Amino acid sequence: MTYIIGIGGGSASGKSTLCDLLEEKFIREGLTVRSLHIDGFFKPEEFRPYVKSHINENMYTDDNCPDTIDWQAFHAKFDEVVSSGEFDIIIVEGILVLWDEYIKSKLNLKIFVDCRADERIIRRIKRNMTWGQSFEQITNVYLDMVRFRHDQYVESTKWTADFIVNGAADTSTVRDMIFKYISK
Repeated sequence: MTYIIGIGGGSASGKSTLCDLLEEKFIREGLTVRSLHIDGFFKPEEFRPYVKSHINENMYTDDNCPDTIDWQAFHAKFDEVVSSGEFDIIIVEGILVLWDEYIKSKLNLKIFVDCRADERIIRRIKRNMTWGQSFEQITNVYLDMVRFRHDQYVESTKWTADFIVNGAADTSTVRDMIFKYISK
């Protein structure tokens, strides 16, 4: 039987890091693993929603709401991977993993990576600057839009999780705890 883990949490909270650590641990233990990242299922930019900032009149591509994801394609890929029977563990990761009822209903374990907003914005700045974005671009979109979408779509999903993980801590301990939990 395939065991399916969902990892949700805010932007730059440590979801991908935990996903990678879990995947490496399971593979070292001889299990077959497949990770699916919701970020890989963004709609083409011309089909993503645009939103006006609550703070000012600036318009932004809204990559932090459900309408930005091609759910049909994501669900189809998820179903394909699950029905293949090729994997012992499937890890689904993204800010909206615990928001989406279809995926959430299929999870054996729901994890929310919690991290304070100040740490997440610093991580987001560092990460996005490596992608060529300026400090002003990153902070403007975060302060004008992302933090509101986090409150609207992500934060409340914390309470649907089986585990809430401290994204500011060393996640290798959490990785080992989750592995032991699943192994039982």
